[in-house]
Amino acid sequence: MKPKFTEMDKENPIIVGLDIGTTKICVTVGRRSGLNKIELLGVGKAESAGVNRGVVANIQKTVYSIREAVSSAEGQSNVDIKVVNVGIAGQHIKSIQHRGILTKNDDDEIGRLDVERLISDMYKLVLPPGEEIIHVLPQEFTIDNEPGIKEPVGMAGRRMEANFHIISGRVTDIKNIKKCVDNADLEVSSLLLEPLASSEAVLDEEEKMAGVVLVDIGGGTTDVAIFHEGIIRHTAVIPLGGNIVTEDIRQGCAVLRNQAEQLKVRYGSALADENKENEVICVPGIRGRDSKEVSVKNLAYIIQARMEEIVEHVYYEIKASGYEDKLIAGIVITGGGAQLKHLVQLVEYITGIDCRIGYPNEYLAKTEMISKVIFEEMKSPMYATSVGLLIRGIQAVEEDEAVQYEIKSKKTDKTPVREIAEKQNKKESWFSKIISEFIRDNQEIDDDTFIGKK
Repeated sequence: MKPKFTEMDKENPIIVGLDIGTTKICVTVGRRSGLNKIELLGVGKAESAGVNRGVVANIQKTVYSIREAVSSAEGQSNVDIKVVNVGIAGQHIKSIQHRGILTKNDDDEIGRLDVERLISDMYKLVLPPGEEIIHVLPQEFTIDNEPGIKEPVGMAGRRMEANFHIISGRVTDIKNIKKCVDNADLEVSSLLLEPLASSEAVLDEEEKMAGVVLVDIGGGTTDVAIFHEGIIRHTAVIPLGGNIVTEDIRQGCAVLRNQAEQLKVRYGSALADENKENEVICVPGIRGRDSKEVSVKNLAYIIQARMEEIVEHVYYEIKASGYEDKLIAGIVITGGGAQLKHLVQLVEYITGIDCRIGYPNEYLAKTEMISKVIFEEMKSPMYATSVGLLIRGIQAVEEDEAVQYEIKSKKTDKTPVREIAEKQNKKESWFSKIISEFIRDNQEIDDDTFIGKK
């Protein structure tokens, strides 16, 4: 991805986020600014016609929408977009807990490469047929039987253990997303679970330490992520979102789908008792037919019934996680569905937990390329995932730079760099691994012999 305009991008690389949602496809272009914020360079949006509940249902329509959004973002940012960080969601997403162990040959300090090796080993876990690991998220580390360590880099130790939160998805759905991106002439830099991206945009470290639930209510799904002591503890994807509320309104009020969406956005409320009995909306009839009157209170009853179901699912996930009594920072709602009036009150009523709306405006910095209207629109909860993809993309670049720096320093010190192979391809066979470990443990040989070895 080669920007067309400035030299400073070598230090502040341009990152592109691609949010493939059920209702919209959004492309965001940005880079880190000097104030630890994200400079928004361009935004492109398109209606999502080929995605259903976070899963690609029509590749051609999805590719067309991606191209439309990319073209719009390129025109606004003056950047040639080739590489993107893609968000993934859908009801096929699952999570498990696992424990990994790495034993070193010496008691020297633990480096980033050692942590990368341990994480890479987790990708070799055997999953049920048709599933693939998307993320391996380390939780607490144990160094030489000393538990509760959150940052092991720099500590001396021989045996490193860690608990991992592993997120997996259906292979076919992951391949379909990658195929859509490939067909749009783009390259996937990373695939990121959408609630993780949203959490970067609307939560701060203090909330994650205290204990917080992120609830991202999208068009097709509602994503849940629970954090405690700065660590992600539980993730879930609920296959219900804003679109099913629209469908309920369409059937309950006997109106067209686009009319149902407008009713929800303009007059919708999650609490029927907060609306007046005599307030009525006039909906135009189809092709000259008589107009129809819809009671605002009846509309709210329809919405409340479905939102109660979604919140009950969220509350079930909170209780299943075992962290219900440890959520000092409460619940943070974001996503397009968070814009529904009186939703905070409904969530607090059902769960008994404090709640607020999460806005992704804390890390955004305006540039000349973005109009004030678009910049203000990007502060809406519905763009939390898009902004979060930018933040995580920038973090990934910085982490890679740190790993590369350590690799170079290892080479400079004439230290064996067997970890590099683990980082780059993870493809060494079990036989070569046994031979390598045998040579390592029983012979003293020149450093050059270790090249390409773990």
